[in-house]
Amino acid sequence: MKKLWVKVLMLLSISTSIYSYAWGLAGHRIIAEIAENHLDGRARRQIKKIMGQERLAYWANWPDFIKSDKTGMWKEASSWHYVNIDPQTDFKAFEENLKAQAGPSLYTQIGVLSSQIKSDKTSEKDRKIALIFLIHLLGDLAQPMHTGRSEDLGGNKINVTYFGEKSNLHSVWDGKLVDSQKYSYTEYAKLLDIKTKDEVKAIQAGTLEDWLYDSHKIANEIYAATPNDSKLGYDYQYQFNEVMERQLLYGGLRLAKVLNDVFD
Repeated sequence: MKKLWVKVLMLLSISTSIYSYAWGLAGHRIIAEIAENHLDGRARRQIKKIMGQERLAYWANWPDFIKSDKTGMWKEASSWHYVNIDPQTDFKAFEENLKAQAGPSLYTQIGVLSSQIKSDKTSEKDRKIALIFLIHLLGDLAQPMHTGRSEDLGGNKINVTYFGEKSNLHSVWDGKLVDSQKYSYTEYAKLLDIKTKDEVKAIQAGTLEDWLYDSHKIANEIYAATPNDSKLGYDYQYQFNEVMERQLLYGGLRLAKVLNDVFD
């Protein structure tokens, strides 16, 4: 964690595109903004002690920015953003496959980071880093292609054109579908965050495994609808826009649940 804040300032100034990494700038900020709206009082106070006046959305993309770091300092974190699983027939098979996987992944690190934040032995600096990563990874969990297949790197090897522009399936789901709606992240968060208290509670129910399976099932639907060399346009937006918006909302509400539990 040495020289962290120097690296932060340097990496925040990098203008390179990160759409091949995760939801993209807008998507992660939407999820973080929705989550902030659903923090309970204790979580809000504890997060303020760690983050100061900065909102969750300010740091939501930082774990993607650091992928541009050339020192190798954050290399070990590259596998935290996804968990690759072949199509599974049911939840039991999915869960068994998930738990059998070796090495750090999106699945393992959410628990690890939560424990680090809770531990009295974690330094102030490391607690902030863990919180930043947790905010980001719960967003990654909601992006279906982050629970995709290893053979195509979560859709990165599936070539498509999006309104005539060459792209890949992962990239379309990272940013292009979200950005096509032309909302700011605060506008989009406000438009999506309209569920009743009972509906929010239902969305937040379940385990981490349940939430990953939820995204995995959607990933399988996306794969089925988007073979290699697909030409995507308005019809694809029409087919999947509701799904994309659902995932943004669910990501935000479930992030809030995790943060409220962590600071309980």
